[in-house]
Amino acid sequence: MAYVITDECLSCGSCAAQCPAEAISMGELHYEINQDLCLQCGSCAAQCPAEAIIEE
Repeated sequence: MAYVITDECLSCGSCAAQCPAEAISMGELHYEINQDLCLQCGSCAAQCPAEAIIEE
């Protein structure tokens, strides 16, 4: 399952700091996950205070 960041993202950056693959970066409106780099580990979802990262 792919992880995606929803519009509930607060743009706090905690997910990007936690990502071991450095697959998360700031997008136009909020942080986004580069699916080509993502390891599907779920570290970002566990770290998100807004619960804005979901499995799709």
